[in-house]
Amino acid sequence: MSDETTTDDHNRPDPITNLLLASRQVIICEGIDQKMAKRVTAQLLALAGESDAPITMFINSQGGHVEAGDTIHDIIQFIKPTVRMVGTGWVASAGTHIFLAAKKENRFCLPNTRFLIHQPSGGVGGTASDIEIQAEQIEQMRERLAQIISATTGTDIDQVRKDIERDKWMNTEEAVNYGILSRVISSAAELD
Repeated sequence: MSDETTTDDHNRPDPITNLLLASRQVIICEGIDQKMAKRVTAQLLALAGESDAPITMFINSQGGHVEAGDTIHDIIQFIKPTVRMVGTGWVASAGTHIFLAAKKENRFCLPNTRFLIHQPSGGVGGTASDIEIQAEQIEQMRERLAQIISATTGTDIDQVRKDIERDKWMNTEEAVNYGILSRVISSAAELD
């Protein structure tokens, strides 16, 4: 990625991001929105275009916009290189959705990570007809996310539906038992 210069919000060259991309590492350490999804998917696609070597993604996110999370989730599964996920801090909501895009054997976390799954929420407003449409869309999204959580963790769909009715926080041991991640690691050497 030496020919491409990444810039920060002030359009100055960002040497840290360039070094990370040169080592095939991507970081999500923020809320999930369209601007972030554009940046992360561009990084993933550029790395995939450069080589089939594995990509390591570090994620610490409170979640955010579901469809922005969908974009990253789908791109991770679309590209040829293996993506290794490393959770750190908290991996919540749409952040967990992104985390689950990697194959289970490629999902890791650092020792002090917490995970959150729950149903989507939305800012419903407008006319009664529009509110009804939005509520239907949220219900469809809820079922779709439950199906993805079930399929990627091996947890029974009825259990997932029950668990996402409210916020379900998990520590590392609980997340391993639930099937969210394969194992807890403490060093980069454990990725290989």
